Amino acid sequence: MISPKSASSAAEVVIKPRTGLAALDLKLLWQFRELLLAFAERDIRLRYRQTVLGVAWVVLQPILSALIFAVVFGFIAKMPDEGIPYFLIAYSGLLGWTLFNGNMSRIIPSLVANGSLISKIFFPRLLVPLGVIPSVLLDFAVSLAVLAGVMAMYGIMPGRGILLFPVCVLILLLISLGIGLVGASLAVKYRDIQHIAPFLTQLLLYASPVGYSIAAVPESIRPYYFLNPLAAPIDTIRWSLLGTGEPSFGYLGYSFAISLLCLWVGITIFRSMEREFADVI
Repeated sequence: MISPKSASSAAEVVIKPRTGLAALDLKLLWQFRELLLAFAERDIRLRYRQTVLGVAWVVLQPILSALIFAVVFGFIAKMPDEGIPYFLIAYSGLLGWTLFNGNMSRIIPSLVANGSLISKIFFPRLLVPLGVIPSVLLDFAVSLAVLAGVMAMYGIMPGRGILLFPVCVLILLLISLGIGLVGASLAVKYRDIQHIAPFLTQLLLYASPVGYSIAAVPESIRPYYFLNPLAAPIDTIRWSLLGTGEPSFGYLGYSFAISLLCLWVGITIFRSMEREFADVI
């Protein structure tokens, strides 16, 4: 029996859930690293299972899309090309866009797709969306290799601007991961999110410098155009590879700050809703 005196002197401990980036239990994630690799391997295998062309889709999709953009924006709309084949301008823009869109669009339905596993087995739920990233990066690497081959055919070599390329890739990954975590968390309870997200990203596609460069945007509205955090990294990827246009370091810094904010918001919402996943899914 605990005496009143000892009970009153006992320390009161209040346990509160951690929020934001502090909610990441990196030690626990590291302990389950083999499961993360298993998720990534399974995602790669299932992506092309029972498809006629298999991994050829990774090459064909950006090539066909770039050809369409080259015809619409380069041949019909007569967008400026600065002496660069318009196919390369479109393809380099699609390179950054498909990284963002592919990562986000595959993270959002990931929890629902793994519902049976989440409801039965304990593991860090964050591993499910994180397991999507390796396969997205693999697709990105293949598309980048194709672009490098086409650039070599035209005799175009990247300059020192290539040093900004990894920064732009990181920004696009963080933005897509943050938005994807929010979408995945909400999709567990509201399945409409899986249908709304593709529609919104389709609108965002035309508000981003994918099929055209920033040089085609009137200078009077460029400050407003750069409020889109995807604009600077996508156009900087094009500049770092082809040397077209001029990089905007200020807006690139803005996009980096937004990417960190997206990641923080995504992790905060994911962790706050994580306890309900097994019950609701």
